[in-house]
Amino acid sequence: MNISVVIPLLNEYESLNELHDWIAKVMQSNRFSYEIIFIDDGSTDDSWKKIKNLSQKDSNVKGIRFFKNYGKSQALHAGFNLAQGDVVITMDADLQDNPEEIPELFNLIIKEKNDLVSGWKKKRYDSVISKNLPSKLFNWAARKTSGVKLHDFNCGLKAYRNEVIKNIDVYGEMHRYIPVLAKNAGFKNISEKVVQHQARKYGKTKFGMERFINGFLDLITIWFISKFGKRPMHFFGALGVLMFFIGFLTAGFIGVSKLYKLYHDLPTILVTQNPWFYISLTTMIIGTQLFMAGFLGEIILRNKRTSNERYKISEMINT
Repeated sequence: MNISVVIPLLNEYESLNELHDWIAKVMQSNRFSYEIIFIDDGSTDDSWKKIKNLSQKDSNVKGIRFFKNYGKSQALHAGFNLAQGDVVITMDADLQDNPEEIPELFNLIIKEKNDLVSGWKKKRYDSVISKNLPSKLFNWAARKTSGVKLHDFNCGLKAYRNEVIKNIDVYGEMHRYIPVLAKNAGFKNISEKVVQHQARKYGKTKFGMERFINGFLDLITIWFISKFGKRPMHFFGALGVLMFFIGFLTAGFIGVSKLYKLYHDLPTILVTQNPWFYISLTTMIIGTQLFMAGFLGEIILRNKRTSNERYKISEMINT
């Protein structure tokens, strides 16, 4: 059995030596065969130079360098494509994830037959206001929406069976929801482990408050795609038919009411002066548009051609 450690990074030059030595020490003391895959996501410091130096000293080090910053999801996608280990570990490069957790994560995959084990930073060293509270709200919403009962979806320290990373598609900003992607792909044995969280030693965080706004938007996207991604007509078509039916009933009521008043010589107004006429008309138009959206979605789904060129790789090492 061997292990692939996939590490996306952006401007983490100062921590790379220490991180590599720590991982190598853990691997060698446990007699694991391993590879360390660094993915430089468009760093502007000397991170790539450091990765090249490490690869010259340690043949287990592999590197991928992007032309520019494409985001963590794209970096993980590239790392997953390259990873050959039976167990794949992901962690951040800022030394906030502890490599000493790797042996136990490995055992949870191999011995306890888990498909995915997600780290849970139960005790955090981040700012309470800027990170902890938004993170708790975000994780609560993710649990309720996805049905995956994890406490910390966004923890970078995770372990996977190789089959998992080869059968999920990490795109956009979906790295936060890899457990949900795995569940949707049919992998049911998803668990979590309390892991040690450490204060950042070098540099500063690359994430701001906007990541939580983006996270909630991505959560809505993945919820919709998981439920209706393969059958858009079930959502748009059903909603469109409902809207059209409400509009049709309203129009019918207006017509019957008009005839009733004419038959009994009661005062009437022009149909176009009745506000319900415009409500009915608008509802039927919206209903028709929603139905057509579902119809077009089905056509696009059946004729789509996916492009794998989400990022451009500048250079690779030991691959």
